[in-house]
Amino acid sequence: MLGPGLITGAADDDPSGIGTYSQVGAQFGYGLAWTMFFGFPLLAAIQAICARIGATTGKGIARNLRQHYPPWLLRSVVVLLLIANVINIGADLGAMGAVLALVVPGPALLFTVLFGAISVLLEVVMSYDRYARVLKWTTLSLFAYAGVVLVAHVPLGEALRGTLIPHFSFGKEQAMALVAIFGTTISPYLFFWQAGQEVEEQRRRHVKPLHVSPRRVGPELARIRTDTLVGMGFSHLTALFIVIATAATLHANGITTIESADQAAQALRPVAGDFAFALFALGIIGTGLLAVPILAGSAAYAVCESFDWVEGLNHKPREAKAFYGVIALATLGGIALNTVAIDPMKALYWAAVVNGLLAPPLMVVTMLIARNRRIMGDLAIKGWLEFGGWLSTAVMWVVAGVFLLS
Repeated sequence: MLGPGLITGAADDDPSGIGTYSQVGAQFGYGLAWTMFFGFPLLAAIQAICARIGATTGKGIARNLRQHYPPWLLRSVVVLLLIANVINIGADLGAMGAVLALVVPGPALLFTVLFGAISVLLEVVMSYDRYARVLKWTTLSLFAYAGVVLVAHVPLGEALRGTLIPHFSFGKEQAMALVAIFGTTISPYLFFWQAGQEVEEQRRRHVKPLHVSPRRVGPELARIRTDTLVGMGFSHLTALFIVIATAATLHANGITTIESADQAAQALRPVAGDFAFALFALGIIGTGLLAVPILAGSAAYAVCESFDWVEGLNHKPREAKAFYGVIALATLGGIALNTVAIDPMKALYWAAVVNGLLAPPLMVVTMLIARNRRIMGDLAIKGWLEFGGWLSTAVMWVVAGVFLLS
């Protein structure tokens, strides 16, 4: 029952996301923990819609855009997605290399290059069946953050109040933190990846898209719903654990500034001990190995679908040269960012800016595809799912507006 939704949700907690959640916990304590609780249905709704588009049409987001909407819209989306994904890949690989250098003596840049090479090789060399299983098992690394919470001596009452009772003051710092949280959580690369993976699953099982296979509609929509709810719930629960862990340790001890995921791990060591540090570091490396291939893969889906090239991890490299080429080039671009004098926090900041500004219009287009009976047939979304999708879209427009105003 669990597959694309679980993997996509876990990839949402990539090292750059971990850095954002750590900063929120260190700076505001439990004050913004509620965003994880209330953000869950928003992400679950839009990701379920993306999965439904892929399963119903047998095509990814970019291919549907190409066939039904103006070319300029597709080109704009793909270019912005590529820029954001390469920056994100660079930030994630840099964080992984820096964390490993804290544990194993050696140059962080060499570790960064090795992690990039491993990510590409896994996607290119392994069959899709085996690779999907590897990604699924890699999600277990997120349990490291539950372990950090268990050893962090969390004041339960205060943590529950911060999680369940929204509290927000309209200062610039909280406004920017809110933008960072939603920009990190509801990211366009997740839309492309989950839709693409539903198409991959159909190819793997040799079944037709749902619009021409009505007998499978009920069970498949139930599977998508379960998979997405579990995956996005797992993602938000992990993010909540990170906020609570850093609030209980760093914020409680007066450490309110964290600039990266590896710095968060390092800051935990003198406060919460070597075990908490080791768990936090393990989680960063594990989620990075999960997220980097997904960032590169979502870029490859978008590019190849937009040019009508052969795409998909089910194909061998010689059958989909452009697809695997984009994966390699995107990862290489991320590695290259770590060799130039670019402030990693500024890189993350601009990745969040591009994601935050790209997500709202892309979500509008995604909703229009999902509601279009010419594309989706009788499986066009309606009811609570449609309401949740439009609500999620509206929230992201507000977040983008808050960012621009601040």
